[in-house]
Amino acid sequence: MSGESPFETPADVPLVTSPMVIMAPRPDGFEAVWSVSRLSRGRLEWRFGGHHGESRMDAFGMTPQGESVLRVRAEHLPTGATVQVRAVTEAVAGPGERHVSDWKTVRLTDPTTARARIAVWNDTHQRDDTIRALDAQTPPVDLLVWNGDLCNDWTTPDQFVRTVLAPAQRDISADRPLDVIIGNHDVRGDWAFRLQEYIGTRAGRPYSAVRIGPVACVFLHTGEDKPDMHPTFHGRVAFEPLRAEQARWLREATTSPGIRDAPYRLVFSHIPLRWTDESAVDYDDGGYDWFSRMSRDAWHDALVAWGAQLAISGHTHEPARIPADAEFPYAQIVAGGPDLDASSSEAATWIEIQADPDSLRLTMRTLDGAVRMSETLEPIAETEAAVPKTSD
Repeated sequence: MSGESPFETPADVPLVTSPMVIMAPRPDGFEAVWSVSRLSRGRLEWRFGGHHGESRMDAFGMTPQGESVLRVRAEHLPTGATVQVRAVTEAVAGPGERHVSDWKTVRLTDPTTARARIAVWNDTHQRDDTIRALDAQTPPVDLLVWNGDLCNDWTTPDQFVRTVLAPAQRDISADRPLDVIIGNHDVRGDWAFRLQEYIGTRAGRPYSAVRIGPVACVFLHTGEDKPDMHPTFHGRVAFEPLRAEQARWLREATTSPGIRDAPYRLVFSHIPLRWTDESAVDYDDGGYDWFSRMSRDAWHDALVAWGAQLAISGHTHEPARIPADAEFPYAQIVAGGPDLDASSSEAATWIEIQADPDSLRLTMRTLDGAVRMSETLEPIAETEAAVPKTSD
């Protein structure tokens, strides 16, 4: 036997292998996620306005530890504070190997502010050139929503770091706290079950709601684009019970203070809840869902009761706008695909949302800067839904 420690790695391999990524911001905190090359423990140090402290406990009272990824939850911070934070990583084995990241500024969400700025990416499918272009064009925002299909499928576990935490070798959460919505490709492959280790969440589930200034955002997991029993899934998925779970949660979340009475009410999901052609699909003949009828059937009544104004999705790689009507009082916006070439039929787009007391403005752009679509919402009254205006 060699006698070597199972935790030893070559000396030239860095202890920390990704930026500290800020995810799932809340009024009182966030989650920080970063990758490591060997068994390590981690903590956060934070400071603001002359105050300082640290976050160093997991849900079971242990210092957060892991051999490939570390996640630390910061909480009990002042609502809406602007905080500086850095990650401290220590190798479990070896002579006290330690890494301290640079300070990163994080703006916590604040339901009381008059304005909000949100950006949306989707369907990047591990295209580094597209991610670099998106990163260059997207300004600092209160929240960056990565609306699913980060990958094609998870064939090896080493894909997670370079796809989720350091895509195209970038720190995409610098000045842009990140919310990751899981897409149908993100649940494919033998290693997909480990994706949850690399995604920070608000409450340990892949769905949540948050208020950012005047905007209430609901994030939902639409699962796969075929029924759970489809033979291509080999029994790996259970999205039908997850949709039912989200339906129960949605009825409660949309009646909670701050979410129920927000002037603007947005829904984010990877697969659209509506589509231009809702014909029946033959799954046995290679068909798949262009929109998630199963999700809509589960969530529609709660969304209507809440007064949802706009659903924002990806998945189809084909931009579309479906206006609100009597049956579906929320409009549907669908963004583009993964291609860097703005003239492609699957050209990448990014969405910017700006809201203030007078209106919410959504603008979808291609990577050459051209405006692909725009939408304006008036603030919703407590007893009625707002009517979207649009210009394409």
